[in-house]
Amino acid sequence: MNCTPDIEVVVDNRNQLGECPCWHPEEQALYWVDALRPALHRMGADGEIASWQMPAVIGSFGFRDKGGIVAALQTGFALVELVDDRGTSFVKRLMDPEPERPLNILNDGKCDRRGRFWCGSRDADLAHPTGSLYRLDDSAHVTLMDRGFIVSNGIAFSPDDRTLYFADSRAESVFAYDFDLDAGAISNRRLFFSTRDIPGRCDGATVDSEGFYWCALVHGGQIARVDPKGRFDRLIDVPVKHPTMCTFGGPALDILYVTSAASMVPEAERASVDHAGAVFALHGLGVRGLPEPKFAG
Repeated sequence: MNCTPDIEVVVDNRNQLGECPCWHPEEQALYWVDALRPALHRMGADGEIASWQMPAVIGSFGFRDKGGIVAALQTGFALVELVDDRGTSFVKRLMDPEPERPLNILNDGKCDRRGRFWCGSRDADLAHPTGSLYRLDDSAHVTLMDRGFIVSNGIAFSPDDRTLYFADSRAESVFAYDFDLDAGAISNRRLFFSTRDIPGRCDGATVDSEGFYWCALVHGGQIARVDPKGRFDRLIDVPVKHPTMCTFGGPALDILYVTSAASMVPEAERASVDHAGAVFALHGLGVRGLPEPKFAG
């Protein structure tokens, strides 16, 4: 079950809460966020790093087909135009789907292949089931899809667009829904797998071209590959205890990029823990990912 790929430290910049790595195939660039020191980062093909500060905690983002990104901020959904590589951006706020819960945070999010952005919220205290799952269709329409989660995470879509995966990290549960791509509808929520019997919890996730689900096991120091029936296929050790999310990238989409969090390491230990908050690349896995769809709004 265990696999040992070649692991490269790509960017060792001590992200407080690195999240949402996303490969941009046209630019051959990797983007990711630091949620707590809120910024969007980009590493280009030349290895140069560009950064754009965000106005609030950022949980996730998706590329827009019109350029820039759609962002899930603590203050709600927003469109962000990335003006240049010197950190200049323009933020257009869209809507807050939870104005009655000002302490909730929009967390993990991903676009489906019709260009809709799916995003879940989480409880700020990581304790109460106040989180929900939303579907943002364009710049003006958001729909509540499900509710009752503590920490929404792990959103991914099967290659055949028939299954939506979604995790509640604190409930130690990853769910699968029947997914209707044309209607943007989900139904038949059931348990896909549980993390109660392993050290880590499911954080961010992706799906490979064979339909297997890959997720970062935060607090457990591993990346898991899970087959479509919910059985663990591989467990891969990474150099940090708190990997947060993974995505496929590179020219052939065969490199697994992994973000991590420094903030989860006890403050007294951070200076002595190598690569906490770094971005890693896992080579030699023998599988490929799928291009991430873009937001149509």
